[in-house]
Amino acid sequence: MSVFCKIDDKHVPVYRVVWIADVPHFCGAEDCVAEGRYEIRLEADESVWASREERDNMLAAVERWHGGPGSDESWE
Repeated sequence: MSVFCKIDDKHVPVYRVVWIADVPHFCGAEDCVAEGRYEIRLEADESVWASREERDNMLAAVERWHGGPGSDESWE
């Protein structure tokens, strides 16, 4: 199991993830390059923008890293 998950062209360490958006970004700005993508917030006020598949892969990677649902180590 790797501690990295690929988002766009970046290998992001799962231990840096603070939260993962459940809905795609929408701000309505004409020049927005993140419309329809999912924000993955990292520590130090950084973010990466992911496709739905990348977001789902990151969620799965974080769950595996933390012991997964149903394990003794998982948070509920």
